[in-house]
Amino acid sequence: MGLFSFIKEAGEKLFGHKEVEQAVATGAPNLAELNQKAADAIKTYVETQNLGLSGLTVGFDGASGKVTLGGNAPSQEAAEKAGLAAGNVASVSDVDNNLQYPAGTASQYHDVVRGDTLSAIAKKYYGDANKYPVIFEANKPMLSHPDKIYPGQKLRIPPL
Repeated sequence: MGLFSFIKEAGEKLFGHKEVEQAVATGAPNLAELNQKAADAIKTYVETQNLGLSGLTVGFDGASGKVTLGGNAPSQEAAEKAGLAAGNVASVSDVDNNLQYPAGTASQYHDVVRGDTLSAIAKKYYGDANKYPVIFEANKPMLSHPDKIYPGQKLRIPPL
């Protein structure tokens, strides 16, 4: 799937990202251990999305903020959602999504900015604000409610 960029300061706070950043800055000997702890937290978060992934591997590099995903996904949609789940975590700036999946149609992505709503995003991509449930469903379970999106979040915009 490739490399996707995210806003590092936005997202779910799953691990002691400040601790990782300090270890990077000071060259602390426990950086590898902290990176593994972060990777484990991200893997657990992705797995809680119930996307049907198998053989999921997650790597995290605290110095660059990059997550690398590996394994198999049942569909392109599941692979895309896994990449978004990993990227919408605080301290993650890039996701290298190497999940394997059967061929399908690619989605577009939208970076949420202040003032965005799902209906405004639907209007932009589909020409119809009433199509916002399509975007909401495509981003579940990361989104729990159509009104709960935040600046810096990256959303999947599936083809209609």
